[in-house]
Amino acid sequence: MEERITGVMIYYYFVCRRKLWYFCHEINMESENEDVQIGKLLDESSYERSEKHIQINGEINIDFIKDHQELHEIKKSKSIEQAGIWQVKYYLYYLKEHGVKGLKAKIDYPLLKQNVIVELSEDDEIKIKNVIQEIISIKKQEKPPMMKRTKLCSKCAYCDLCLI
Repeated sequence: MEERITGVMIYYYFVCRRKLWYFCHEINMESENEDVQIGKLLDESSYERSEKHIQINGEINIDFIKDHQELHEIKKSKSIEQAGIWQVKYYLYYLKEHGVKGLKAKIDYPLLKQNVIVELSEDDEIKIKNVIQEIISIKKQEKPPMMKRTKLCSKCAYCDLCLI
């Protein structure tokens, strides 16, 4: 049976492996987090004319697709930009694996009035396959990975749980 890997899992993999483990084990702390709430409000109020939250197989949730050729992901800030880029690359990879080719992608930062074009290379596809295997391995661990304290920890919804 193939493991279900979501875009959020890819994102968390690049942010924090411990946060990924908690998420995979359905330990969710984000509903009360102020930064998460702001991100949701931003998502709801941005690009209102676009059809949003396109859910595919319960694995990826694309913020919106423009003209059926360009997928968009909305992010609040660039503080974790690489994680967002890899999340979008995973969407492109996933869709390509399911027969959808020729898509372009952008990450939109409405508060910054900026966007970043994201492309998927053959090297990216190899890396994504490796990341998927590492996520599967992390999911199967009995305990979360050791905490690696970073500047992101203080704003993380899981911070209190990690510090116990």
